[in-house]
Amino acid sequence: MSLVEGCKHELEVSIPADAVETETAKVTKTFQDKARMPGFRPGKVPLSMVRRSFASDIRQKVLENLVPVFFTAKANEEKLRVVGTPNVSDVHYHEDQSVHFKAQFEVFPEFEPAPYTGVEVPYREPVVSDEDIEKRIGDIRENKATFVNVDPRPVEDGDYAVVSLESISGADEPIKSDEVTVLIGGPETLAGFTENLRGSSPGDDKEFDVTYPEEYGQEKLAGKIVRFKVNVKGLRRKEVPEVSDEFAQDLGDFRTVAELHDAVRKAILAEREGEAQRIAKDALVDKLVDANEFPVPEIFIERQIENRVESRLRSLAQQGVDPKSFNLDWEKIKEAQRPAALREVKASLILQKVAEKESITVMNEEVDREVERIARENREPIVTVRKKLTEDGTMDRIASHIQTDKTLAFLFDKATKTEPVAVPEVAEAVTE
Repeated sequence: MSLVEGCKHELEVSIPADAVETETAKVTKTFQDKARMPGFRPGKVPLSMVRRSFASDIRQKVLENLVPVFFTAKANEEKLRVVGTPNVSDVHYHEDQSVHFKAQFEVFPEFEPAPYTGVEVPYREPVVSDEDIEKRIGDIRENKATFVNVDPRPVEDGDYAVVSLESISGADEPIKSDEVTVLIGGPETLAGFTENLRGSSPGDDKEFDVTYPEEYGQEKLAGKIVRFKVNVKGLRRKEVPEVSDEFAQDLGDFRTVAELHDAVRKAILAEREGEAQRIAKDALVDKLVDANEFPVPEIFIERQIENRVESRLRSLAQQGVDPKSFNLDWEKIKEAQRPAALREVKASLILQKVAEKESITVMNEEVDREVERIARENREPIVTVRKKLTEDGTMDRIASHIQTDKTLAFLFDKATKTEPVAVPEVAEAVTE
């Protein structure tokens, strides 16, 4: 065995003559069974004729059958963890009918991880204030708000005017709607609608211009001045429920406002802890990647690059963008993904090594809970979901994901938490 570079190795392998002879006989018999030649019944062509007529094909098939077997045996003898498919070269049949060949391949990297407990990471325990709770409950109240019709009167700020509108000029494509609700004076309402609808009453017909800002979300309207014909159809008022024990009971398994407050506090705290720990764990993994230098199999990097590119393509497709519409240089795109892909692969290998050294394993019950969760989300029977996930290989990925999460939790628990460094505010230069 010889080390070429990094994770790349080379082996010289020999296949004994007796193994070649035995396999050649088997393959020749297979060819005889399928051979069709004039003057002979199917399967009855003499072996000597089969050997002469299909000599090249027989030899190729023998190599296809024996090379993987003897390569694997040699790699196991050398205690090598091969990844990917070997590149076979210099195949030679010798006079004694033995076969010799060389195989280049990559192996799973063996390394001793740098110290991974006590790693310093910035982390501050999240807190939840009374104001945070009130704001969250305020958001819930807004979501539970109802709209009630108001007797006809002039429109005021804070009213919801129900209008029908139609563009007359200024828009590239006609704008028309039989019913639109406009919050008069609302922060998201364009000034043109507020100023021209304020003071109008149900039944009024109006024509006016609306100027769309340059940074407006719809590009086809950005910076345009559109003239509308508008009919005021009615008024509505938003009624937000008061915070009371009854309100709390309507939301779920709460008896009092105090119980609702406690549940909201816990929910916000869990969200903030999850995000704060995610950031700390990312920083921790970055430090471990920087601290560990070892070669990475090229095939792992290539797979990760493909995963990143495919993920980006899916994202574009979900946004309605056809990647084929761009003249993209895929080689440059893949090369640009290489540094990030390399770090992600190294991170994965380090976490696997830590899990191995700390005996962090995945229990069947943990996988079962995740399968049950997926089944609930998809509203499918657990048996059906389990069968599907097993067949497409997702079960293995679920177990791997759980092990990664447990390993990250272990590393975070053993990390040394430091106070995050405040980022100084940079005052803007003001030129008088």
